[in-house]
Amino acid sequence: MTINQIQDDIIAEFCDIDDWMDRYAYIIDLGNTLPPIDEKYKTPTHLIEGCQSRVWLNADIADGKIIYTADSDAIIVKGIISLLIQVLSGHTPDEIINAELYFIDKIGLSEHLSPTRSNGLVAMVKQMKMYALAFKAQMESTQ
Repeated sequence: MTINQIQDDIIAEFCDIDDWMDRYAYIIDLGNTLPPIDEKYKTPTHLIEGCQSRVWLNADIADGKIIYTADSDAIIVKGIISLLIQVLSGHTPDEIINAELYFIDKIGLSEHLSPTRSNGLVAMVKQMKMYALAFKAQMESTQ
């Protein structure tokens, strides 16, 4: 599936949920299904700068595709990073770098987050794209 197809699926899922309290509950449920990050990545090096709560993010590359793992000490943030992982993980660095994450606005997430959570969301996306840039550079230097 392409990044846009995944985003469209998420938008469709959220269209079925009218109430924002129910949407928050759904996001929290997504966070609860996030596979645990290896404890060795719960270090200051893997913390995302700019998040009010603690968010650890790791990225590995396998067969040219980036696989993200993450965790957070805040349940809503864990759900948000879970959504981002659902969209971006398993794609090439170029696909991730060039992705326009329109689902965030389409599901109303950015307008329903506090300013600090919105800043954290931007920081999470930025860090995921930075990993993609780093892997792209690494792949190009070995060719």
